[in-house]
Amino acid sequence: MSAFANVTLTVRRCVPADLDAMASIERVSFSDPWSFETLSAAHALRHMRVLVAEESGRASGEGGAAPVLVGYVLALVMADEGEIADVAVAPDARGRGVARALLDQIILDMVADGVRALYLEVRESNAAARGLYRSLDFVQVGRRRGYYQHPNEDALLLRRDLVPS
Repeated sequence: MSAFANVTLTVRRCVPADLDAMASIERVSFSDPWSFETLSAAHALRHMRVLVAEESGRASGEGGAAPVLVGYVLALVMADEGEIADVAVAPDARGRGVARALLDQIILDMVADGVRALYLEVRESNAAARGLYRSLDFVQVGRRRGYYQHPNEDALLLRRDLVPS
């Protein structure tokens, strides 16, 4: 039996108490991470949508364990366009559908907000993320040379139309 057979994944809106765990995931996920203060300021913006994913049922024994935050997504809404600004999953939760669940929900939220097109940037070398975005119907529409630092790398600009044009 898998160690994760009884794990339940929940995607919900972020609350301020989530920011410490988000900052921890951010630090281990990126070479140039957003700070706690940046995450907190982004969370407070009216046009920002922030979702978190948490797992429950990971511990064995009676009573189970408290839910553990394992990922998050931040997206901006600007009139009828949206941008996924940040998405990360804790290293020990990768490969289990957490990012897909977060992205599926943020896409639904963007549609509900009247967003017609959703954009994001991804490191050119991040094959796993590029594959996920491709499976969610994002297509490359541009390149931003030298966008990422540590190491210096191009970003691919991706777009997904949320409503037929």
